[in-house]
Amino acid sequence: MVKLKLIDTFQNQANNTDQGITIFVPKDSAFKGLKKPSLSNLTNDQLKSLILFHALPKYYALADFNDLSAKGPVSTLAGGQYTLNFTDSSGTVHLDSGWSKTKVTSAVHSTDPVAIYQVDKVLLPEAIFGTDIPPTAAPAPAPDISPAADAPSADSKESGSSPKSSPSKSSSYRIMNLSMWSQLVLAVVAGMALFF
Repeated sequence: MVKLKLIDTFQNQANNTDQGITIFVPKDSAFKGLKKPSLSNLTNDQLKSLILFHALPKYYALADFNDLSAKGPVSTLAGGQYTLNFTDSSGTVHLDSGWSKTKVTSAVHSTDPVAIYQVDKVLLPEAIFGTDIPPTAAPAPAPDISPAADAPSADSKESGSSPKSSPSKSSSYRIMNLSMWSQLVLAVVAGMALFF
């Protein structure tokens, strides 16, 4: 990002405009899951556009994405033909770049003028990768369905007691896996904090 001078671009958008900035940061697994196309073959200009494609030139809180779904394609910081489509399905924000479809998995930071959201895929723009989109893999088979949590177990039927509750892992206690992008974006945010 330093070589491409994108930190300055992000800082200027956040600090020198009334609009702010929204950044989408892919998880580590998003990069591991990339099979085709390869990011290593991109020119510096394409790499710069790809990184800018992961940012919107305006601050958006999660609640704002519901309105964006009705507006059609939204321009990214890469400009012009680099747009994203948004949909909000029962509170889950989905992004479609033409090449990749992903969803917001968590809010890393969301205080005006900077919002950073983690997504589970790298956003690949058609402007760089074309319209020859590779087929997606078939969905994985559905897992075996376990008995309902409140259904009595065989042990409790025999003893006549009520079922015991067992601790469960809550998704609200997930530990965020900071990826290369997350660390990079957090460094940008820290740099911007110096200007406030």
